[in-house]
Amino acid sequence: MIENHSLVNELPDHKETIHTLKMHDAHFAKIFDEYHTVDKAIHRIEQGVENTSDEYLESLKVKRLHAKDTLFGMIQKSETA
Repeated sequence: MIENHSLVNELPDHKETIHTLKMHDAHFAKIFDEYHTVDKAIHRIEQGVENTSDEYLESLKVKRLHAKDTLFGMIQKSETA
């Protein structure tokens, strides 16, 4: 089974902060959109809709993780401000 890595699914305790930042922080919204674009590409590859090299798939996963880390840092900063 393919896991759901949407940001709200990954960080459910921060759902309200994610929504607020998406609406009011253009930088957060841009990275959020990039995260979900990469996540969708990973899902398409994992479902067999697209074929690619293992190296490319792994590079997408690293990119998704980096975006998630960046977003989480922004969420934490917002919640402690």
